[in-house]
Amino acid sequence: MKKNIYIIGAGFSALSASCYLAKAGFEVTVLEKNDTLGGRARQFKKDGFTFDLGPSWYWMPDVFEKFFADFGKKPSDYYTLDKLSPGYEVYFGENSSLKVSDKLEEIYKMFESEEKGSAKHLKTFIDSAKVNYDIAVNEMVYKPGISPLELVTTKTAVRVGQFFSTIRKQVRKNIKSLKLIKILEFPVLFLGAKPSNTPAFYNFMNYADFGLGTWHPRGGMYKVIEGMVSLAESLGVNFKTNATVDKILVDDKNNVKGISVNGEELPTNLILSGADYHHTETLLDEKYRQYSEKYWDKKIFAPSSLLFYVGFDKKIENVSHHTLFFDTDFDAHAKEIYDTPKWPTDPLFYANFTSVTDVTSAPEGKEAGFFLIPLAPGIEDTEALREDYFNKIMDRFEQLTNQKVKEHVLFKKAFCVNDFKEEYNSYKGNAYGMANTLLQTAFLRPKIKSNNVNNLYFTGQLTVPGPGVPPALISGKIASELIVKNQ
Repeated sequence: MKKNIYIIGAGFSALSASCYLAKAGFEVTVLEKNDTLGGRARQFKKDGFTFDLGPSWYWMPDVFEKFFADFGKKPSDYYTLDKLSPGYEVYFGENSSLKVSDKLEEIYKMFESEEKGSAKHLKTFIDSAKVNYDIAVNEMVYKPGISPLELVTTKTAVRVGQFFSTIRKQVRKNIKSLKLIKILEFPVLFLGAKPSNTPAFYNFMNYADFGLGTWHPRGGMYKVIEGMVSLAESLGVNFKTNATVDKILVDDKNNVKGISVNGEELPTNLILSGADYHHTETLLDEKYRQYSEKYWDKKIFAPSSLLFYVGFDKKIENVSHHTLFFDTDFDAHAKEIYDTPKWPTDPLFYANFTSVTDVTSAPEGKEAGFFLIPLAPGIEDTEALREDYFNKIMDRFEQLTNQKVKEHVLFKKAFCVNDFKEEYNSYKGNAYGMANTLLQTAFLRPKIKSNNVNNLYFTGQLTVPGPGVPPALISGKIASELIVKNQ
């Protein structure tokens, strides 16, 4: 008889785990509180426009390939990938931008033309980043975060100094151009921390950027979700939407005994939560929780975000598929996220125009625009603030790209701190999870297996390996392997 397991949530990590557990012979039921699957990677459609609500960058394609290969499949069995050229564009001021090529040799030339001698330093940096990438992806990130010894290998031992230096120190040692520095420091933002707080070992994100490139699934990131759901269903996974988990039930021997869904108690002795870790623990009586409110409050969380999904009645000029606006002080904005949390004075922001390369995301002659401002989690969120910041970034966008766009807005939808809390039960409304700082890496992150409740497990961006879509796929695999081993 198959052993049954309930999985809470239907984001990337939960979908990943559901596939592995079904393949291992478990009877898997996925419970999603919202009316569509995908967690933060759901879609929003309106008037012929299609927007990914959350993740919009497809990096580290090898991780996706490994996931599907574990089931005898390929990404191309489910969706079509296009490599973006340029990978992205960065604005530093009015009519001042650099486009990051999809080819390393062209990136070296761009660096050299911006700062003489920098190409040589970049090559050394990328060589180191590639070695770190191979170590991280092949030897580190697939570990369950149980023991510090997981990090100790002959390859990591000789690079231990990189865990005690930072990306910022490494980047700025030889590169002086502020434009190039911003481009090199940008990828670690995916890890949810400042470059000055991120270990230098994480320069492997730069290899993910320059070495492996930026990709786009035709139809949007949601095509990946649809592919994973299709795979899961073929393996026998059951999906239930509009299924809100009210409580995790525990017996007098500290064993999981059931789960309450929409007020109905369902018997089970095995649960994996892909929902927010902090929220999941609030579904337990207090005596069964591993981590106190004080614990969570002391942790460094990745930013929240103010997002706008905008339909334009014309094509937008002077932008790339991914366009970053780094025309303001990077450090000042970071300080207002991490050190003295408040709404940013002059925010950096990011814009994504999928319809530049993917005709399916907007009607002909129109443009789908996705705008993101990183914010401190837990700050005040009002309609007035949202509107104020929309006008701020639109004014800057018009000036920087030398065009009028506000008068061409057909509609806009905003999503911010309160929505992250409401839609995803996200702690303080964070968007990306817990930052990957030195003291929040690997075994120092919240545990996959509960120490207080038998047969309760966790997966996702608050546990190992950390924030981001590829780490979420990996987290699902790690959690499923631990469950199979323990069962």
